[in-house]
Amino acid sequence: MSPKINKIVLAYSGGLDTSVILKWLAETYDCEVVTFTADLGQGAELEDARRKAEQLGVKEIFIEDLREEFVRDYVFPMFRANALYEGIYRPAIDCQTTD
Repeated sequence: MSPKINKIVLAYSGGLDTSVILKWLAETYDCEVVTFTADLGQGAELEDARRKAEQLGVKEIFIEDLREEFVRDYVFPMFRANALYEGIYRPAIDCQTTD
């Protein structure tokens, strides 16, 4: 018999798939589900994810600002390597300015 699972950490986007699996995990394993969302620059979507997690009964919600690490460790190396999306397209970044 496997040991009882007390807590699961879910990489949570706030979308349909992760919201459904959140409830499934909680009900299937009869445990607390903690959500983790990486802020990669999504803006308002982060608060939507927090609100959805709260509505689903999540008690511990973590949203970590990983923008700097994401750009440094993934975006810059991708450009330096001349990466292609689907072997054809050069990736582009949508740069927004705020007032």
